[in-house]
Amino acid sequence: MRIVLVGPPGAGKGTQAAFLAKNLAIPHISTGDLFRANISQQTELGKLAKSYMDKGELVPDEVTIAMAKDRMEQPDAENGFLLDGFPRNVSQAEALDAMLSSESMKLDAVLDLEVPEDEVVRRIAGRRICRNDSAHVFHVSYKAPKQEGVCDVCGGELYQRDDDSEETVRTRLEVYHTQTEPIIDYYRSQSLVVTIPALGKVEEVTARAMEALAREDA
Repeated sequence: MRIVLVGPPGAGKGTQAAFLAKNLAIPHISTGDLFRANISQQTELGKLAKSYMDKGELVPDEVTIAMAKDRMEQPDAENGFLLDGFPRNVSQAEALDAMLSSESMKLDAVLDLEVPEDEVVRRIAGRRICRNDSAHVFHVSYKAPKQEGVCDVCGGELYQRDDDSEETVRTRLEVYHTQTEPIIDYYRSQSLVVTIPALGKVEEVTARAMEALAREDA
């Protein structure tokens, strides 16, 4: 299957993408991973992307599209893929359609993870990270440390990242609504969008998504 996963920041896209890709035996293609891999391997696209990032500029769509195209042409993606973070806007969605059409392929579904905005803010703004090890992550509501402000694992100080503040989260949501959300209407016009309620346990959301995909594939 060829799937695009969309949803606001804090919807759990990365977690769901990993589970779904494993269940469907297709590669999880994340924009963030693509950028990191191309930059670390110093590919021509990676060097080009880094030149924009070093200047504090947005990487142009054509660079992102080229990276995604190169990844989707790898052998492990021959029977499908799950895209996470691409396309990010309608121009990228149109480019993806053109790419697939040129190979006589098309998307099977666009999974839209639906989370109320207040829940998104609660999820992200409540995160606390250990200064000693960023892999130690807690949450003031869902995974509170035994002692406030102290990591259960190593005793390090817990802090809130600047980009996890409520003000920053609401700004990120505004960017999502302006730039990315329009692709949902774009794909809805192609009858590809499947909305998945993303509240609840991780495995419950995965099960909903798998059931929805099974219906789409039937």
